[in-house]
Amino acid sequence: MTARLADIAAQAGVSEATVSRVLNGKPGVSPATRESVLAALDLLGYERPMRLRQRSAGLVGLITPELENPIFPAFAQVIGQALTRQGYTPVLATQTPGGSTEDELTEMLVDRGVAGIIFVSGLHADTTADMQRYEQLRGKGVPFVMVNGFSPKVRAPFVSPDDRAAMRLAVTHLVSLGHEHIGLALGPARFVPVQRKTEGFTTSLQEQLGLSRSQAESMVQHSLYTLEGGQAAAGSLIDRGCTAVVCASDMMALGAIRAARQRGLAVPGDVSVIGFDDSPLIAFTDPPLTTIRQPVTAMGQAAVRALLEEIGGTPAPHSEFVFLPELVVRGSTASAPQGRGSVSGRTEGGRDRSGG
Repeated sequence: MTARLADIAAQAGVSEATVSRVLNGKPGVSPATRESVLAALDLLGYERPMRLRQRSAGLVGLITPELENPIFPAFAQVIGQALTRQGYTPVLATQTPGGSTEDELTEMLVDRGVAGIIFVSGLHADTTADMQRYEQLRGKGVPFVMVNGFSPKVRAPFVSPDDRAAMRLAVTHLVSLGHEHIGLALGPARFVPVQRKTEGFTTSLQEQLGLSRSQAESMVQHSLYTLEGGQAAAGSLIDRGCTAVVCASDMMALGAIRAARQRGLAVPGDVSVIGFDDSPLIAFTDPPLTTIRQPVTAMGQAAVRALLEEIGGTPAPHSEFVFLPELVVRGSTASAPQGRGSVSGRTEGGRDRSGG
């Protein structure tokens, strides 16, 4: 028991006496300290004493797309932790190809009496989807919050990264490295984040490289938000002379690196690649990926706060909380190939770089 107290105290950064007070439910401990001791218990794999197990204030549904893209489990973890700290039990409902649809998952959660629902990258982000489904949900008295993808037709709080600013960061970085032929690989055009990224990207190309609108738009390639989608889109952009490719997800960026290598090109020596999300483990790819970090922790916590306000009867305004992303520079971007603005000049001076 003493060894356990010492371990927990060291992990939580408090005294053993404080740990003892928390474990025995004694007063005189601040909520923040109590939380850090409970977190230490969880991290060290100890079971919480029965008296410290919070009674659930209710279930909250979290609907996400497939979990193959690591950004969605990252959101699920942050949102789940924030809900648990507030005494709610998160219920994760995941869409899978051929599995339940968003509407079916929503119905299942409503049938189970959830106190509210958080939608991550759902149909609300699809400009072709019928937004009446959310009015019907509101009519059932179930509060909800949307993450990623704003719709003026849905009366709810929205939480999003600033996609336009993200593209400005990416283009500014690549232009500073001497790149003049920069492409954008991203998902289907019907999604709001895709439209915003396209707008930010093409505007930045016009402002920073002096391209016409049609020239800037010709540097955009739509595909699927998968590794294979990124490979196809980036391959097309590289074949059209791009020395740098900005991707709308880290998974697409890994596909872009594969596309470059298939063509005998080195990343970043011949082609620079930028991802989007800063997904877990992405710093350990080869090369470590330069990416736009989506502020997942801040966004997830804001979504939970907005939902709890809705549940508590003080609805957040029908507005969008926009969070600034951050450029994380690693090893997949470098100066443009010397003396050449595009891939098409790789054999200048008799030096065939195709093997690099």
